Amino acid sequence: MQHDANETTKLLELTRLMSSISRTFEIYRTIGRYRLDELTSGLALPWYLKLFLQSFRLFKKPSESRGERLRRALEDLGPIYVKLGQLLSTRPDLIPADIALALNQLQDNVRPFPSDQFVSLVEKELKLSIDELFTDFDRNPLASASVAQVHTARLKSGEEVVIKAVRPGISALIKRDLSLLHRIANQFERYHPDGKRLKPKEVVRDYEMTILDELDLLKEACNASQLKRNFEGSPLLYIPEVHWPYTTSQVMVMERIYGIPVSHTEEMLACGIDLKILAERGVEIFFTQVFEDNFFHADMHPGNIFVSRENPDNPSYIGVDMAIMGSLSKEDRYYLARNLLAMFERDYHLVAELHVTSGWVPAQTSVAAFESAIRTVSEPYFNKPLKEISFAEAIGSVLKVAQRFQMPVQPQLVLLQKTLLNVEGLGRQLYPELNLWDTAKPYLKRWIRKRYSPRTIGKEILYQAPEWIEKFPEIPQLIHGALVNANRNANSRILDDTTDRSQQAARSPYLILALLLAVLSLVYIVFSLPQTPLTILALIANGLSLGFLYKSR
Repeated sequence: MQHDANETTKLLELTRLMSSISRTFEIYRTIGRYRLDELTSGLALPWYLKLFLQSFRLFKKPSESRGERLRRALEDLGPIYVKLGQLLSTRPDLIPADIALALNQLQDNVRPFPSDQFVSLVEKELKLSIDELFTDFDRNPLASASVAQVHTARLKSGEEVVIKAVRPGISALIKRDLSLLHRIANQFERYHPDGKRLKPKEVVRDYEMTILDELDLLKEACNASQLKRNFEGSPLLYIPEVHWPYTTSQVMVMERIYGIPVSHTEEMLACGIDLKILAERGVEIFFTQVFEDNFFHADMHPGNIFVSRENPDNPSYIGVDMAIMGSLSKEDRYYLARNLLAMFERDYHLVAELHVTSGWVPAQTSVAAFESAIRTVSEPYFNKPLKEISFAEAIGSVLKVAQRFQMPVQPQLVLLQKTLLNVEGLGRQLYPELNLWDTAKPYLKRWIRKRYSPRTIGKEILYQAPEWIEKFPEIPQLIHGALVNANRNANSRILDDTTDRSQQAARSPYLILALLLAVLSLVYIVFSLPQTPLTILALIANGLSLGFLYKSR
Protein backbone atom coordinates (compact mmCIF):
# COMPACT_ATOMS: atom_id res chain seq x y z
CA MET A 1 0.00 0.00 0.00
CA GLN A 2 2.78 2.39 1.02
CA HIS A 3 4.75 1.34 -2.05
CA ASP A 4 1.77 2.19 -4.32
CA ALA A 5 1.41 5.61 -2.65
CA ASN A 6 5.11 6.35 -3.18
CA GLU A 7 4.88 5.29 -6.80
CA THR A 8 1.85 7.54 -7.33
CA THR A 9 3.68 10.51 -5.74
CA LYS A 10 6.73 9.93 -7.94
CA LEU A 11 4.51 9.69 -11.02
CA LEU A 12 2.79 12.99 -10.16
CA GLU A 13 6.16 14.68 -9.60
CA LEU A 14 7.44 13.36 -12.92
CA THR A 15 4.27 14.57 -14.67
CA ARG A 16 4.68 18.05 -13.16
CA LEU A 17 8.35 18.11 -14.16
CA MET A 18 7.55 17.09 -17.74
CA SER A 19 4.78 19.71 -17.87
CA SER A 20 7.18 22.37 -16.60
CA ILE A 21 9.84 21.37 -19.14
CA SER A 22 7.26 21.41 -21.93
CA ARG A 23 6.02 24.86 -20.87
CA THR A 24 9.56 26.18 -20.62
CA PHE A 25 10.27 24.99 -24.15
CA GLU A 26 7.04 26.60 -25.36
CA ILE A 27 8.08 29.92 -23.77
CA TYR A 28 11.53 29.56 -25.38
CA ARG A 29 9.97 29.10 -28.83
CA THR A 30 7.66 32.09 -28.31
CA ILE A 31 10.56 34.33 -27.24
CA GLY A 32 12.46 33.24 -30.33
CA ARG A 33 9.52 33.60 -32.71
CA TYR A 34 9.08 37.25 -31.71
CA ARG A 35 12.80 37.88 -30.97
CA LEU A 36 12.05 39.18 -27.46
CA ASP A 37 15.70 38.56 -26.58
CA GLU A 38 16.34 42.08 -27.92
CA LEU A 39 14.51 43.49 -24.88
CA THR A 40 17.39 42.31 -22.69
CA SER A 41 19.99 44.55 -24.33
CA GLY A 42 21.81 46.69 -21.81
CA LEU A 43 21.42 44.25 -18.92
CA ALA A 44 24.52 43.09 -17.06
CA LEU A 45 23.95 39.38 -17.65
CA PRO A 46 26.47 36.62 -16.82
CA TRP A 47 28.36 35.08 -19.73
CA TYR A 48 26.34 31.87 -19.83
CA LEU A 49 23.04 33.77 -20.20
CA LYS A 50 24.53 35.93 -22.93
CA LEU A 51 25.67 32.76 -24.70
CA PHE A 52 22.18 31.26 -24.30
CA LEU A 53 20.57 34.39 -25.81
CA GLN A 54 22.73 34.00 -28.90
CA SER A 55 20.63 30.96 -29.81
CA PHE A 56 17.65 33.20 -30.54
CA ARG A 57 19.51 34.66 -33.51
CA LEU A 58 18.57 31.47 -35.35
CA PHE A 59 14.99 32.80 -35.51
CA LYS A 60 13.96 35.31 -38.17
CA LYS A 61 13.22 38.77 -36.78
CA PRO A 62 9.58 39.89 -37.40
CA SER A 63 8.92 43.28 -38.96
CA GLU A 64 6.64 44.56 -36.17
CA SER A 65 7.76 46.98 -33.46
CA ARG A 66 9.10 45.58 -30.19
CA GLY A 67 5.89 46.53 -28.35
CA GLU A 68 3.68 44.78 -30.91
CA ARG A 69 5.90 41.68 -30.80
CA LEU A 70 5.68 41.56 -27.00
CA ARG A 71 1.89 41.95 -27.11
CA ARG A 72 1.47 39.08 -29.58
CA ALA A 73 3.85 36.87 -27.59
CA LEU A 74 1.89 37.42 -24.36
CA GLU A 75 -1.39 36.61 -26.11
CA ASP A 76 0.15 33.38 -27.45
CA LEU A 77 1.38 32.37 -23.97
CA GLY A 78 -2.07 32.58 -22.39
CA PRO A 79 -4.07 34.17 -19.55
CA ILE A 80 -1.31 34.59 -16.95
CA TYR A 81 0.88 36.51 -19.39
CA VAL A 82 -2.00 38.50 -20.89
CA LYS A 83 -3.03 39.75 -17.47
CA LEU A 84 0.58 40.44 -16.50
CA GLY A 85 0.94 42.51 -19.67
CA GLN A 86 -2.25 44.41 -18.86
CA LEU A 87 -0.83 45.18 -15.43
CA LEU A 88 2.52 46.33 -16.86
CA SER A 89 0.73 48.61 -19.34
CA THR A 90 -0.32 50.78 -16.40
CA ARG A 91 3.27 51.27 -15.20
CA PRO A 92 4.95 53.86 -17.44
CA ASP A 93 7.61 54.21 -14.75
CA LEU A 94 8.68 50.59 -15.30
CA ILE A 95 8.48 50.13 -19.07
CA PRO A 96 9.09 52.36 -22.12
CA ALA A 97 6.12 54.34 -23.47
CA ASP A 98 5.97 52.48 -26.82
CA ILE A 99 5.72 49.11 -25.05
CA ALA A 100 3.09 50.41 -22.61
CA LEU A 101 1.01 51.66 -25.57
CA ALA A 102 1.18 48.28 -27.30
CA LEU A 103 0.28 46.35 -24.13
CA ASN A 104 -2.85 48.48 -23.78
CA GLN A 105 -4.22 46.57 -26.79
CA LEU A 106 -3.99 43.14 -25.12
CA GLN A 107 -7.15 41.08 -25.60
CA ASP A 108 -8.49 38.51 -23.16
CA ASN A 109 -11.01 36.78 -25.47
CA VAL A 110 -10.41 33.09 -26.10
CA ARG A 111 -12.32 30.29 -27.76
CA PRO A 112 -15.15 28.88 -25.59
CA PHE A 113 -14.87 25.40 -24.16
CA PRO A 114 -17.63 22.86 -24.99
CA SER A 115 -21.04 23.54 -23.45
CA ASP A 116 -21.28 19.89 -22.32
CA GLN A 117 -18.27 20.52 -20.07
CA PHE A 118 -19.91 23.69 -18.78
CA VAL A 119 -23.12 21.80 -17.94
CA SER A 120 -21.22 19.01 -16.19
CA LEU A 121 -19.29 21.53 -14.08
CA VAL A 122 -22.47 23.40 -13.05
CA GLU A 123 -24.31 20.19 -12.18
CA LYS A 124 -21.36 18.89 -10.15
CA GLU A 125 -21.08 22.14 -8.16
CA LEU A 126 -24.81 22.72 -7.57
CA LYS A 127 -25.71 19.03 -7.05
CA LEU A 128 -28.71 19.19 -9.40
CA SER A 129 -29.28 18.73 -13.13
CA ILE A 130 -29.52 21.75 -15.41
CA ASP A 131 -33.22 20.99 -16.03
CA GLU A 132 -33.88 20.94 -12.28
CA LEU A 133 -32.05 24.24 -11.78
CA PHE A 134 -33.29 26.29 -14.74
CA THR A 135 -36.30 26.47 -17.03
CA ASP A 136 -34.21 27.85 -19.91
CA PHE A 137 -30.51 27.37 -20.50
CA ASP A 138 -28.68 28.75 -23.55
CA ARG A 139 -25.94 26.32 -24.58
CA ASN A 140 -24.24 29.05 -26.64
CA PRO A 141 -21.93 31.08 -24.39
CA LEU A 142 -22.64 34.77 -23.86
CA ALA A 143 -18.93 35.47 -23.27
CA SER A 144 -15.71 33.50 -23.00
CA ALA A 145 -12.49 34.69 -21.37
CA SER A 146 -9.25 33.08 -20.30
CA VAL A 147 -10.40 32.30 -16.75
CA ALA A 148 -14.19 31.80 -16.99
CA GLN A 149 -17.12 31.37 -19.37
CA VAL A 150 -20.67 32.79 -19.14
CA HIS A 151 -24.04 31.37 -20.27
CA THR A 152 -27.55 32.77 -19.85
CA ALA A 153 -30.49 31.00 -18.20
CA ARG A 154 -33.77 31.50 -16.36
CA LEU A 155 -34.48 30.38 -12.80
CA LYS A 156 -37.56 28.36 -11.91
CA SER A 157 -38.86 31.55 -10.25
CA GLY A 158 -38.77 33.29 -13.64
CA GLU A 159 -35.76 35.57 -13.08
CA GLU A 160 -33.27 35.91 -15.92
CA VAL A 161 -29.71 35.16 -14.84
CA VAL A 162 -26.18 34.65 -16.12
CA ILE A 163 -24.11 31.63 -15.05
CA LYS A 164 -20.36 32.05 -14.74
CA ALA A 165 -18.08 29.02 -14.39
CA VAL A 166 -14.32 28.70 -14.08
CA ARG A 167 -12.66 27.19 -17.13
CA PRO A 168 -11.75 23.51 -16.50
CA GLY A 169 -8.06 22.89 -15.87
CA ILE A 170 -7.16 26.60 -15.78
CA SER A 171 -6.09 26.48 -12.13
CA ALA A 172 -3.27 23.99 -12.79
CA LEU A 173 -2.07 25.98 -15.81
CA ILE A 174 -2.02 29.23 -13.86
CA LYS A 175 -0.13 27.74 -10.91
CA ARG A 176 2.43 26.22 -13.29
CA ASP A 177 3.01 29.55 -15.00
CA LEU A 178 3.19 31.38 -11.69
CA SER A 179 6.12 29.20 -10.60
CA LEU A 180 7.94 30.21 -13.79
CA LEU A 181 7.16 33.89 -13.15
CA HIS A 182 8.66 33.62 -9.67
CA ARG A 183 11.88 32.28 -11.19
CA ILE A 184 11.92 35.08 -13.78
CA ALA A 185 11.40 37.66 -11.01
CA ASN A 186 14.34 36.23 -9.07
CA GLN A 187 16.60 36.52 -12.11
CA PHE A 188 15.33 40.01 -12.93
CA GLU A 189 16.05 41.25 -9.41
CA ARG A 190 19.51 39.69 -9.54
CA TYR A 191 20.68 41.04 -12.91
CA HIS A 192 18.67 44.18 -13.73
CA PRO A 193 20.32 47.46 -12.59
CA ASP A 194 17.07 48.53 -10.90
CA GLY A 195 16.16 45.04 -9.73
CA LYS A 196 16.13 45.83 -6.01
CA ARG A 197 14.18 49.07 -6.40
CA LEU A 198 11.51 47.63 -8.70
CA LYS A 199 10.80 44.73 -6.30
CA PRO A 200 9.84 42.21 -9.01
CA LYS A 201 9.36 39.41 -6.47
CA GLU A 202 6.82 41.51 -4.54
CA VAL A 203 5.05 42.48 -7.76
CA VAL A 204 4.73 38.80 -8.77
CA ARG A 205 3.49 37.86 -5.27
CA ASP A 206 0.80 40.54 -5.41
CA TYR A 207 -0.07 39.53 -8.94
CA GLU A 208 -0.33 35.91 -7.80
CA MET A 209 -2.89 36.90 -5.16
CA THR A 210 -4.87 38.86 -7.76
CA ILE A 211 -4.98 36.11 -10.38
CA LEU A 212 -5.79 33.38 -7.84
CA ASP A 213 -8.66 35.52 -6.54
CA GLU A 214 -10.12 35.43 -10.06
CA LEU A 215 -10.32 31.64 -9.77
CA ASP A 216 -12.57 31.90 -6.69
CA LEU A 217 -16.05 32.95 -7.83
CA LEU A 218 -17.29 32.94 -4.24
CA LYS A 219 -14.87 35.78 -3.52
CA GLU A 220 -16.09 37.64 -6.60
CA ALA A 221 -19.67 37.19 -5.43
CA CYS A 222 -18.77 38.64 -2.00
CA ASN A 223 -17.06 41.59 -3.72
CA ALA A 224 -20.16 42.22 -5.82
CA SER A 225 -22.39 42.07 -2.75
CA GLN A 226 -20.19 44.57 -0.86
CA LEU A 227 -20.00 46.98 -3.82
CA LYS A 228 -23.78 46.77 -4.24
CA ARG A 229 -24.27 47.72 -0.56
CA ASN A 230 -21.87 50.65 -0.95
CA PHE A 231 -23.94 52.11 -3.81
CA GLU A 232 -27.39 51.05 -2.54
CA GLY A 233 -29.89 53.73 -3.62
CA SER A 234 -27.22 55.69 -5.52
CA PRO A 235 -28.00 56.98 -9.04
CA LEU A 236 -24.34 56.52 -10.02
CA LEU A 237 -23.76 52.76 -10.18
CA TYR A 238 -25.86 49.58 -10.22
CA ILE A 239 -24.45 46.15 -9.39
CA PRO A 240 -26.44 43.00 -10.36
CA GLU A 241 -27.84 40.84 -7.57
CA VAL A 242 -26.00 37.64 -6.62
CA HIS A 243 -28.16 34.51 -6.27
CA TRP A 244 -26.40 32.90 -3.31
CA PRO A 245 -28.12 29.46 -3.34
CA TYR A 246 -26.58 28.89 -6.79
CA THR A 247 -23.07 30.21 -6.05
CA THR A 248 -19.91 28.28 -5.15
CA SER A 249 -16.18 28.80 -5.63
CA GLN A 250 -16.45 27.44 -9.18
CA VAL A 251 -19.91 28.65 -10.25
CA MET A 252 -21.69 31.97 -9.76
CA VAL A 253 -25.22 32.95 -10.75
CA MET A 254 -26.15 36.64 -11.00
CA GLU A 255 -29.02 38.78 -12.19
CA ARG A 256 -28.89 39.38 -15.94
CA ILE A 257 -28.62 43.02 -17.05
CA TYR A 258 -29.42 44.63 -20.42
CA GLY A 259 -27.30 47.78 -20.42
CA ILE A 260 -25.52 49.35 -23.37
CA PRO A 261 -21.79 48.49 -23.56
CA VAL A 262 -19.95 51.66 -22.63
CA SER A 263 -17.90 51.52 -25.83
CA HIS A 264 -21.09 51.78 -28.00
CA THR A 265 -21.19 55.59 -28.12
CA GLU A 266 -23.54 55.82 -31.12
CA GLU A 267 -26.13 53.59 -29.46
CA MET A 268 -26.04 55.76 -26.31
CA LEU A 269 -26.48 58.92 -28.38
CA ALA A 270 -29.45 57.33 -30.14
CA CYS A 271 -31.02 56.70 -26.71
CA GLY A 272 -30.51 60.37 -25.79
CA ILE A 273 -27.98 59.67 -23.01
CA ASP A 274 -26.09 62.75 -21.82
CA LEU A 275 -22.47 61.72 -22.37
CA LYS A 276 -21.04 64.73 -20.51
CA ILE A 277 -22.87 63.82 -17.30
CA LEU A 278 -22.01 60.15 -17.86
CA ALA A 279 -18.28 60.92 -18.18
CA GLU A 280 -18.27 63.12 -15.07
CA ARG A 281 -20.13 60.46 -13.09
CA GLY A 282 -17.47 57.92 -14.00
CA VAL A 283 -14.89 60.16 -12.30
CA GLU A 284 -17.18 60.63 -9.29
CA ILE A 285 -17.67 56.86 -8.96
CA PHE A 286 -13.90 56.34 -8.96
CA PHE A 287 -13.22 58.88 -6.22
CA THR A 288 -16.19 57.68 -4.14
CA GLN A 289 -14.93 54.10 -4.25
CA VAL A 290 -11.33 55.04 -3.43
CA PHE A 291 -11.78 57.70 -0.75
CA GLU A 292 -15.24 57.16 0.77
CA ASP A 293 -15.58 53.38 0.65
CA ASN A 294 -11.92 52.33 0.27
CA PHE A 295 -13.14 49.49 -1.94
CA PHE A 296 -12.76 50.06 -5.67
CA HIS A 297 -13.42 48.08 -8.83
CA ALA A 298 -9.90 47.60 -10.18
CA ASP A 299 -10.77 46.09 -13.57
CA MET A 300 -12.84 48.86 -15.16
CA HIS A 301 -12.11 48.14 -18.81
CA PRO A 302 -14.97 48.70 -21.31
CA GLY A 303 -15.98 45.03 -21.33
CA ASN A 304 -17.00 45.25 -17.66
CA ILE A 305 -18.94 48.54 -17.81
CA PHE A 306 -22.47 49.08 -19.17
CA VAL A 307 -24.86 52.04 -19.19
CA SER A 308 -28.52 51.87 -18.20
CA ARG A 309 -31.09 52.86 -20.83
CA GLU A 310 -33.34 54.29 -18.11
CA ASN A 311 -33.28 58.04 -17.34
CA PRO A 312 -31.04 59.13 -20.23
CA ASP A 313 -30.87 62.68 -18.78
CA ASN A 314 -29.66 61.25 -15.49
CA PRO A 315 -27.59 58.25 -16.68
CA SER A 316 -26.10 55.56 -14.47
CA TYR A 317 -23.51 52.83 -14.91
CA ILE A 318 -23.86 49.08 -14.46
CA GLY A 319 -20.76 47.19 -13.31
CA VAL A 320 -19.95 43.50 -13.73
CA ASP A 321 -16.96 41.22 -13.02
CA MET A 322 -15.85 42.20 -9.51
CA ALA A 323 -13.04 39.64 -9.33
CA ILE A 324 -10.33 42.28 -8.87
CA MET A 325 -11.00 44.85 -6.16
CA GLY A 326 -8.56 47.21 -4.49
CA SER A 327 -8.17 49.08 -1.21
CA LEU A 328 -5.57 51.36 0.38
CA SER A 329 -4.40 52.01 3.90
CA LYS A 330 -5.73 55.10 5.68
CA GLU A 331 -2.28 56.72 5.39
CA ASP A 332 -1.98 56.00 1.65
CA ARG A 333 -5.44 57.49 0.96
CA TYR A 334 -4.51 60.64 2.88
CA TYR A 335 -1.17 61.10 1.11
CA LEU A 336 -2.71 60.26 -2.25
CA ALA A 337 -5.48 62.86 -1.86
CA ARG A 338 -3.01 65.55 -0.80
CA ASN A 339 -0.64 64.62 -3.65
CA LEU A 340 -3.43 64.93 -6.22
CA LEU A 341 -4.58 68.27 -4.81
CA ALA A 342 -1.01 69.56 -4.80
CA MET A 343 -0.67 68.52 -8.46
CA PHE A 344 -3.92 70.36 -9.30
CA GLU A 345 -2.56 73.50 -7.65
CA ARG A 346 0.98 73.11 -9.06
CA ASP A 347 2.44 72.98 -5.57
CA TYR A 348 5.46 70.89 -6.58
CA HIS A 349 7.19 71.44 -3.24
CA LEU A 350 4.30 69.78 -1.43
CA VAL A 351 4.25 66.90 -3.95
CA ALA A 352 7.94 66.27 -3.29
CA GLU A 353 7.53 66.66 0.48
CA LEU A 354 4.59 64.23 0.59
CA HIS A 355 6.52 61.61 -1.37
CA VAL A 356 9.28 61.77 1.24
CA THR A 357 6.92 61.92 4.24
CA SER A 358 4.87 58.96 3.04
CA GLY A 359 7.98 56.85 2.48
CA TRP A 360 7.31 56.52 -1.26
CA VAL A 361 10.86 57.76 -1.88
CA PRO A 362 13.86 57.24 0.44
CA ALA A 363 13.95 59.48 3.54
CA GLN A 364 17.33 60.94 2.57
CA THR A 365 15.94 62.30 -0.74
CA SER A 366 16.55 66.02 -1.25
CA VAL A 367 13.11 67.66 -1.32
CA ALA A 368 14.48 70.67 -3.24
CA ALA A 369 16.06 68.50 -5.95
CA PHE A 370 12.97 66.32 -6.20
CA GLU A 371 10.73 69.41 -6.42
CA SER A 372 12.85 70.85 -9.24
CA ALA A 373 12.69 67.59 -11.21
CA ILE A 374 8.89 67.33 -10.80
CA ARG A 375 8.44 70.94 -11.92
CA THR A 376 10.54 70.32 -15.02
CA VAL A 377 8.35 67.46 -16.29
CA SER A 378 4.97 68.72 -15.02
CA GLU A 379 4.97 72.37 -15.99
CA PRO A 380 4.64 71.72 -19.77
CA TYR A 381 1.40 69.83 -19.12
CA PHE A 382 -0.15 72.71 -17.21
CA ASN A 383 0.55 75.23 -19.97
CA LYS A 384 -2.02 73.48 -22.16
CA PRO A 385 -5.80 74.08 -22.05
CA LEU A 386 -7.28 71.99 -19.21
CA LYS A 387 -9.28 69.79 -21.57
CA GLU A 388 -6.04 68.74 -23.31
CA ILE A 389 -4.21 67.79 -20.13
CA SER A 390 -3.91 64.05 -19.61
CA PHE A 391 -3.97 63.36 -15.91
CA ALA A 392 -2.61 59.86 -16.51
CA GLU A 393 0.34 61.25 -18.50
CA ALA A 394 1.10 63.81 -15.79
CA ILE A 395 1.10 61.12 -13.11
CA GLY A 396 3.26 58.92 -15.34
CA SER A 397 5.80 61.72 -15.68
CA VAL A 398 6.01 62.14 -11.91
CA LEU A 399 6.51 58.38 -11.55
CA LYS A 400 9.40 58.47 -14.01
CA VAL A 401 10.99 61.28 -12.01
CA ALA A 402 10.49 59.29 -8.79
CA GLN A 403 12.23 56.37 -10.48
CA ARG A 404 15.38 58.51 -10.80
CA PHE A 405 15.13 59.20 -7.06
CA GLN A 406 15.02 55.46 -6.27
CA MET A 407 11.28 55.24 -5.59
CA PRO A 408 10.52 51.57 -4.86
CA VAL A 409 7.48 49.97 -6.43
CA GLN A 410 4.39 50.52 -4.27
CA PRO A 411 2.36 47.34 -4.89
CA GLN A 412 -0.66 48.79 -3.04
CA LEU A 413 -0.86 51.58 -5.64
CA VAL A 414 -0.51 49.45 -8.78
CA LEU A 415 -4.22 48.58 -9.03
CA LEU A 416 -5.17 52.18 -8.27
CA GLN A 417 -2.97 53.51 -11.08
CA LYS A 418 -4.46 50.98 -13.49
CA THR A 419 -8.00 52.00 -12.50
CA LEU A 420 -7.24 55.72 -12.82
CA LEU A 421 -5.90 55.19 -16.33
CA ASN A 422 -9.03 53.23 -17.26
CA VAL A 423 -11.31 55.92 -15.83
CA GLU A 424 -9.62 58.75 -17.70
CA GLY A 425 -9.54 56.82 -20.96
CA LEU A 426 -13.19 55.88 -20.60
CA GLY A 427 -14.21 59.45 -19.71
CA ARG A 428 -12.36 60.97 -22.67
CA GLN A 429 -13.86 58.35 -24.99
CA LEU A 430 -17.37 59.31 -23.90
CA TYR A 431 -16.78 63.06 -23.78
CA PRO A 432 -13.49 64.35 -25.27
CA GLU A 433 -13.99 67.74 -23.58
CA LEU A 434 -13.97 66.12 -20.13
CA ASN A 435 -12.03 68.21 -17.62
CA LEU A 436 -10.93 65.61 -15.09
CA TRP A 437 -9.23 68.28 -12.97
CA ASP A 438 -12.36 70.38 -12.42
CA THR A 439 -14.41 67.27 -11.66
CA ALA A 440 -11.95 65.77 -9.18
CA LYS A 441 -10.55 68.84 -7.39
CA PRO A 442 -13.73 69.88 -5.49
CA TYR A 443 -14.31 66.26 -4.48
CA LEU A 444 -10.81 65.90 -3.01
CA LYS A 445 -11.13 69.21 -1.12
CA ARG A 446 -14.42 68.09 0.41
CA TRP A 447 -12.89 64.77 1.43
CA ILE A 448 -9.91 66.44 3.13
CA ARG A 449 -12.24 68.81 5.04
CA LYS A 450 -14.49 65.94 6.04
CA ARG A 451 -11.53 63.91 7.29
CA TYR A 452 -10.76 66.58 9.91
CA SER A 453 -14.32 67.56 10.84
CA PRO A 454 -15.44 67.19 14.52
CA ARG A 455 -18.02 64.61 13.45
CA THR A 456 -15.38 62.42 11.74
CA ILE A 457 -13.04 62.74 14.73
CA GLY A 458 -15.91 61.86 17.05
CA LYS A 459 -16.76 58.77 14.99
CA GLU A 460 -13.11 57.69 15.09
CA ILE A 461 -13.09 58.09 18.88
CA LEU A 462 -16.28 56.03 19.22
CA TYR A 463 -14.74 53.40 16.91
CA GLN A 464 -11.69 53.16 19.18
CA ALA A 465 -13.75 53.42 22.39
CA PRO A 466 -14.11 49.67 23.12
CA GLU A 467 -10.33 49.18 23.06
CA TRP A 468 -9.77 52.26 25.22
CA ILE A 469 -12.40 51.13 27.74
CA GLU A 470 -10.74 47.71 27.86
CA LYS A 471 -7.41 49.33 28.74
CA PHE A 472 -8.83 52.03 31.05
CA PRO A 473 -8.49 49.98 34.31
CA GLU A 474 -4.73 49.77 33.67
CA ILE A 475 -4.28 53.57 33.56
CA PRO A 476 -4.00 54.21 37.38
CA GLN A 477 -1.29 51.57 37.68
CA LEU A 478 0.53 53.01 34.66
CA ILE A 479 0.33 56.52 36.17
CA HIS A 480 1.63 55.24 39.51
CA GLY A 481 4.49 53.40 37.79
CA ALA A 482 5.42 56.47 35.74
CA LEU A 483 5.48 58.70 38.84
CA VAL A 484 7.60 56.18 40.77
CA ASN A 485 10.09 55.98 37.88
CA ALA A 486 10.20 59.75 37.57
CA ASN A 487 10.86 60.06 41.32
CA ARG A 488 13.67 57.51 41.16
CA ASN A 489 15.26 59.28 38.19
CA ALA A 490 15.04 62.61 39.99
CA ASN A 491 16.67 61.19 43.14
CA SER A 492 19.46 59.56 41.16
CA ARG A 493 20.53 62.86 39.59
CA ILE A 494 22.59 65.41 41.46
CA LEU A 495 20.78 68.70 41.09
CA ASP A 496 23.06 71.66 41.57
CA ASP A 497 20.25 74.15 41.47
CA THR A 498 17.76 73.76 44.33
CA THR A 499 15.42 76.14 42.52
CA ASP A 500 14.98 73.66 39.73
CA ARG A 501 14.13 71.01 42.31
CA SER A 502 11.48 73.16 43.90
CA GLN A 503 10.04 74.05 40.49
CA GLN A 504 9.74 70.38 39.60
CA ALA A 505 8.03 69.67 42.90
CA ALA A 506 5.69 72.59 42.36
CA ARG A 507 4.83 71.40 38.88
CA SER A 508 4.03 67.80 39.88
CA PRO A 509 0.47 68.50 41.14
CA TYR A 510 -0.31 70.27 37.85
CA LEU A 511 0.99 67.32 35.87
CA ILE A 512 -1.22 64.94 37.82
CA LEU A 513 -4.18 67.32 37.42
CA ALA A 514 -3.56 67.58 33.65
CA LEU A 515 -3.36 63.80 33.38
CA LEU A 516 -6.60 63.34 35.28
CA LEU A 517 -8.31 66.02 33.15
CA ALA A 518 -7.13 64.26 29.99
CA VAL A 519 -8.49 60.92 31.23
CA LEU A 520 -11.83 62.36 32.41
CA SER A 521 -12.41 64.32 29.21
CA LEU A 522 -11.59 61.19 27.20
CA VAL A 523 -14.13 59.17 29.21
CA TYR A 524 -16.77 61.83 28.58
CA ILE A 525 -16.05 61.86 24.85
CA VAL A 526 -16.32 58.08 24.65
CA PHE A 527 -19.76 58.04 26.33
CA SER A 528 -21.25 61.12 24.61
CA LEU A 529 -22.49 62.03 21.14
CA PRO A 530 -19.72 63.55 19.00
CA GLN A 531 -21.83 66.46 17.72
CA THR A 532 -22.78 67.99 21.10
CA PRO A 533 -21.12 71.28 22.18
CA LEU A 534 -19.98 69.72 25.46
CA THR A 535 -18.15 67.04 23.51
CA ILE A 536 -16.30 69.68 21.53
CA LEU A 537 -15.32 71.36 24.83
CA ALA A 538 -14.15 67.96 26.09
CA LEU A 539 -12.06 67.51 22.95
CA ILE A 540 -10.46 70.93 23.54
CA ALA A 541 -9.79 70.13 27.22
CA ASN A 542 -8.32 66.79 26.21
CA GLY A 543 -6.06 68.44 23.66
CA LEU A 544 -4.87 71.15 26.07
CA SER A 545 -4.18 68.59 28.78
CA LEU A 546 -2.20 66.35 26.46
CA GLY A 547 -0.31 69.38 25.15
CA PHE A 548 0.63 70.43 28.69
CA LEU A 549 1.76 66.90 29.50
CA TYR A 550 3.87 66.77 26.32
CA LYS A 551 5.49 70.13 27.04
CA SER A 552 6.22 69.19 30.66
CA ARG A 553 7.61 65.72 29.98
